[in-house]
Amino acid sequence: MTRMPPDPYRGISLWFDTLPGDVRPREPLRGARDVDVAILGAGYTGLWTAYYLRRLDPSLSVVVVEAQTAGFGASGRNGGWLKGSLTGDDRYLATLPEDQRRAGHALLHGIVDHVAQVLAEEGIDCGLHKGGVLFAAARYPEQLALLQATLARVRRAGHTEEDYRWLDAAELEARVRMRRPLGALYSPHCAVIDPVRLVRGLAEAVERRGARIFERSPVRALDGRRIRTPEGELRARIVVPALEGSLGSLPGLSGYHLPVQSLIVATEPLTNAQWDAIGLEDRPAFSDAGRFITYGQRSADGRLVFGARGGYRFGARPRHDFDPAGLEFELRKQLMTDLFPALQGVRVTHAWGGTMGMSRRFAPHVVYDAARGLALAGGYGGGGVGASNLFGRTLADLILGRDTLAARMPWVGRAGVSGLRRWEPEPVPWLVYQAVQAAYGWEESLCRAPGAPAWRKQLASRVASTLARLIS
Repeated sequence: MTRMPPDPYRGISLWFDTLPGDVRPREPLRGARDVDVAILGAGYTGLWTAYYLRRLDPSLSVVVVEAQTAGFGASGRNGGWLKGSLTGDDRYLATLPEDQRRAGHALLHGIVDHVAQVLAEEGIDCGLHKGGVLFAAARYPEQLALLQATLARVRRAGHTEEDYRWLDAAELEARVRMRRPLGALYSPHCAVIDPVRLVRGLAEAVERRGARIFERSPVRALDGRRIRTPEGELRARIVVPALEGSLGSLPGLSGYHLPVQSLIVATEPLTNAQWDAIGLEDRPAFSDAGRFITYGQRSADGRLVFGARGGYRFGARPRHDFDPAGLEFELRKQLMTDLFPALQGVRVTHAWGGTMGMSRRFAPHVVYDAARGLALAGGYGGGGVGASNLFGRTLADLILGRDTLAARMPWVGRAGVSGLRRWEPEPVPWLVYQAVQAAYGWEESLCRAPGAPAWRKQLASRVASTLARLIS
């Protein structure tokens, strides 16, 4: 009997490990092809763009090339938050007239329901559950003050009580039972999903719509509108580099998306008694107000999935290899059990990481340069599951010349790629990132220390805030 080789994609994340059946990559690109649109990367941005292009204009020839398999990158490694918001959206919308600002908020808040409708139409089951989000739960007085300032800011931006609602300590504890809860913001504009089932299902929907996907086809060269892979070549009218944290691997596109890692752990399925001790009955996404940017969800199979922002590699190198037994994951486990003491001793079965793209000023963007035949979107800063859907719709509108609300939003760049702000060259990003992480750790340790002097906490907060502004 011939033995099948082991599935090389097991071990990437909890989501890949719990996917039914083996992951069999599609055939690679072979030979030369002329196409209307060539999309580089079979993650959310690339697949949503392909989906809407073929949905809006079935006559277009659309080809997606992927170095590994659909979802291998951040789309298959994230924490499964589908948010109806955009990193830095209020900064973008602040200068608009009130009616346009409201329209922008409605467009963003509608992402979750829009995706749910597409999933129903295409028969994609990724366990979408819209339980909202307990955003930035405060556990220390210093965090509480920052969170209340955040609430005041979103009110000034035009968000209503229906968009962001304050929960006091008792209201928060009724939803989630974490150590020393003081308050939180709740928003209904968020759902949790299984990221891999979404991206794999979307790839199948794209193929049903008539686009082609070639896997195991890394881009070896990009020369204008010509893409070369190890065994093939595409000549395209429009090129869409949908590579997020790996964008810098392409000539002329380095420095726009800083590749930053996020690290996640997942417990074994918890018992009903353990969930009673934690809460999260309606499965909201959740985070705490610490600067390490923690996040989590209660998965459909009863695990606690918990993550926190990770590191940055010198030279802006993306990272796909992670050691589940490494010290970097121990910190995530410690953060998780500090937040949920009831989880002491619970077995962690999965630990993984992924690389996301951080844009300058934390400003995700859409760019279409018709003269160069280049369409680009990304820099999501960790919020790409939902934003990629809106940006995929937007890229399709721009490529097809459709005058839509999405195409008129202020995050759509009018000056092409040259209008985007680059990150500084090394060693500046690495040095600043290390300093920021050290300051965050200092501030966190002081908040945890009951006898720490107030002046030291205030100093740590000022230092952390100042350094954070250097990368914004």
